[in-house]
Amino acid sequence: AFFPNTGSFILLSIYAIGILLAILMARLFSRFLVKGDDIPFVMELPNYRLPGLKNVGHLLWDKAKDFLQRAFTIILLGTIIVWVLKNFDIHFNLVKNASESILAVIASVIAPIFEPMGCADYRIITSLVSGFLAKESVVSTFTVLFGPGDAIASVIGIASGAALLVFSLLYTPCVAAIAAIRRELGRLWALGIALGQCVIAWLFGVLVYQIILLFL
Repeated sequence: AFFPNTGSFILLSIYAIGILLAILMARLFSRFLVKGDDIPFVMELPNYRLPGLKNVGHLLWDKAKDFLQRAFTIILLGTIIVWVLKNFDIHFNLVKNASESILAVIASVIAPIFEPMGCADYRIITSLVSGFLAKESVVSTFTVLFGPGDAIASVIGIASGAALLVFSLLYTPCVAAIAAIRRELGRLWALGIALGQCVIAWLFGVLVYQIILLFL
């Protein structure tokens, strides 16, 4: 929708940004937050062999079943909630214009935060908020709010589109990931990591937006 002629390059850039930032954050954490000597660890790797069709089939089925379970639970539930919020106002009257809906009221409170990224449209904010349930639901929420196709490209331009991609890449992956961090490291770590990821995502989103604007 945003980069019809350079999609492959943009996708590769997104992967590169994620890898570089992961390395950078690991270095920062090991130097300032998680200090101490490295524990020596040696693990013997098994011999590599071509996988059998049965094993591949089991693996594919497990992955497909996992996605379908999430698609028909968290993602579907999130999509239904977004649809309801989009079509009713605060008095639960059916609205013809989504800008008068509960969704627009909620998103308008958060909109100033995303203004420096050029992504202050309530539909974009709603899609990003839904990503806290599951990152995959960002796309389904876009479809509910903008309709199928590339209608979103008529709302935000190249600079804000790139900022949106970077923000989506870097902000908190989902509630399940934060719950796993809380279980392993505690509540403060989980809260700190969630807030830190959102702040880092916002900073890089604004940076990308401003840099691209300089060249347009």
